[in-house]
Amino acid sequence: MSFFLRSIAVLGFLGLSYSSISAQASSTSTWEIEKIEGQEYVSIDSIKRFYAFDTMSRSGGSIVLTKGNRTEKNKLLTVSFRVGSNECLMNNVKFIFSHDISTIAEKAYVSRIDLGKLIDPVLRPNIIINAGDFKTVILDPGHGGKDPGAVNSLGSESSYNLKVANLVKAQLQATGFKVIMTRTDDRYQSLQERVDFANSVKENAIYISIHFNSGSQTARGIETFTLSPPGISHYGSDVKSSDSHLFAGNEHDSANIALATAVHGWTLFKLGTRTFDRGIKRARFSVLSGVRHPAILLEGGFMSHSQEAKMINTEGYQHAIADGIVFAIKRYRLNVGGSQAPTSAK
Repeated sequence: MSFFLRSIAVLGFLGLSYSSISAQASSTSTWEIEKIEGQEYVSIDSIKRFYAFDTMSRSGGSIVLTKGNRTEKNKLLTVSFRVGSNECLMNNVKFIFSHDISTIAEKAYVSRIDLGKLIDPVLRPNIIINAGDFKTVILDPGHGGKDPGAVNSLGSESSYNLKVANLVKAQLQATGFKVIMTRTDDRYQSLQERVDFANSVKENAIYISIHFNSGSQTARGIETFTLSPPGISHYGSDVKSSDSHLFAGNEHDSANIALATAVHGWTLFKLGTRTFDRGIKRARFSVLSGVRHPAILLEGGFMSHSQEAKMINTEGYQHAIADGIVFAIKRYRLNVGGSQAPTSAK
């Protein structure tokens, strides 16, 4: 599948109709549930039945669910799993589960928390209650002031974050959204100050924290983070049950993953071959765990990668990320029951 088809076909957030998924999801399906190492798991067979996938194929450890029109690629939905891996591909966009795919007697299982907190909100965002009822977008350009974030010979992360946020702000305001930014210049704010600022916004809103990355010289690509479920710490590692109260999260788990899907998928599409898909992941970042609104964090590329750093420094790359975020917000609002844009932000 070409990159264009891979991207444009990412579920309803990029244009696929949800009507067949919602209409055919069977409330009478029997869930096959097993306990594996203390966690509840659901068989992929029962996932196929509930969401009325047309086929399920397996080759070795690879399992693929397929639904829709094979002759029209933008109407084809595929969900791919691999036994022993925590990666899932939905129309070739990568999602990182909290738990690996496991097996019992050759039958494959997905953890119940990954089904409920990730797969279902992506496949059926229209059932997320009141998620589309917002006119306000809170943009958080990460870092600033004495904290420049990642730095290379071309610039600082804090500067790029602010440039992209300003581009997003201008486009959203032009279509009727109210936009609030945690900072509008090069000033320092602690993580708690950003959280407190976001929580001071009392109307319904969504929160997007914009960042760029740093790592090894070979690391590249974009990744998007949402809040881990209660009891799960960074990158899916289990924490002691007695510590679960420390990671209570917020009430928007489903909205978080739906918003992340939209932003990640459309940013991938807008960047095209200039980027690499590192996946949609779950984490306990402070700016996610403390915010009371649906919240995500986008890492728009690696400043430590020689070629990606040069692209990040261009207006074209910055505009592509901004365009992806803006279009994603409109698609997200539409797919969770709102309209593409508010008629008024007053």
